[in-house]
Amino acid sequence: MNRDLLRLYAITDRHCLKQSSTSEAEALAMAVEQAILGGATMVQFREKELTGARLEQDARAVQAICRKHGVPFIMNNDVALAQKLDADGVHVGQSDLPAAEARRLLGPAKIIGVTARTVAEAQAAEAAGADYLGSGAVFGTSTKLDAKTMPLETFRAITASVQIPVVAIGGISAANAGTLKSHGAAGLAVVSSLFGAADITEAARTLRAIADEVVADR
Repeated sequence: MNRDLLRLYAITDRHCLKQSSTSEAEALAMAVEQAILGGATMVQFREKELTGARLEQDARAVQAICRKHGVPFIMNNDVALAQKLDADGVHVGQSDLPAAEARRLLGPAKIIGVTARTVAEAQAAEAAGADYLGSGAVFGTSTKLDAKTMPLETFRAITASVQIPVVAIGGISAANAGTLKSHGAAGLAVVSSLFGAADITEAARTLRAIADEVVADR
């Protein structure tokens, strides 16, 4: 896949948003658009508390914004909904549907991302047909309670062990992202430091500039 699409990988979390006078769905869609206008290159819809019709409705709203701006829309975990929406791809974890099965269901044209926290997981995902990996939590995280901090040496070992691009995730902010230079990252996956910002577009601009530096030094 085009590595540049992973440069600033925005992952949604409505709980990070500042209070808004609009509905949650409208606020999230607006926040995604602000992130894209600031330089986000890919969007993953990850709203784990939503199910059924509400999940689909909100996903469609965010997908419409992504299509408007030509930015790939990735569903988190839910391959069936990704199929239904004709999403650009799906991201699966180690306990979700296997990458090989996701590839079989979605076909060769869709983007398949896989979470990998070890070299063995990374190599297995690549062999199963993953297009990219998400690895971390490189700086810890408050959005996934079960995520353990990954030493940067481990992240570097993962990026060196595979040919597909690897995105760093977990507690990334403007204050620490530069630390990822020379560790092989293809991009930065960001949640709270983007969607929790008072000015999402400006936060995206700052993070994108740092991401460009980090990736240039891979």
